[in-house]
Amino acid sequence: MQVKVSPKYQVTIPVSVREKLGIQPGQKFQVIIHRNRIELIPQKDLREMRGFLKGLDSDIERESDRL
Repeated sequence: MQVKVSPKYQVTIPVSVREKLGIQPGQKFQVIIHRNRIELIPQKDLREMRGFLKGLDSDIERESDRL
């Protein structure tokens, strides 16, 4: 897929991407420059984030001088 930057420096996100990711009008994103590319990270309400780490294995090996 390709997109084109408008004269106002705007980019339209293709329909297939919007539908797959559930992007809605007015949704906010964090813009990050990473290794010479632009990444858009959707901002989420803290209530939406509740439980997103459920099931994560928190059993990690620790150094002997750490609690």
